[in-house]
Amino acid sequence: MKNPVGWFEIYVDDIARARAFYEAVFQITMQPLEGGGPQMLAFPSSMEHYGAGGALVHMDGFKAGGNSTLVYFSCADCAVEEGRVLAAGGRVQKPKMSIGQYGWISLVVDTEGNMLGLHSV
Repeated sequence: MKNPVGWFEIYVDDIARARAFYEAVFQITMQPLEGGGPQMLAFPSSMEHYGAGGALVHMDGFKAGGNSTLVYFSCADCAVEEGRVLAAGGRVQKPKMSIGQYGWISLVVDTEGNMLGLHSV
């Protein structure tokens, strides 16, 4: 196994609201994924770079929040993205804190009730 995570999905109830949150916090533009299944918006990614790609997903019958998997987004300084969370409609669960030799993390909650991590070294 080269990298343990090959893809991630964050389930949301209101995909437009979730898109606005993630685009505001990470200063990105998300793109629709076509396929005839659930409605999906992809995070920018590249097969040539380290890390896993992923998407926001709205699927009938699958509620957002309450799941037990935590996705960490890599940041140059997690305090920067954390600083955008409130204005984007989310909340800060745990402000930037040291994790020793592994850098820094912040835990935030998106507009759909999903907790996510922000990590910087």
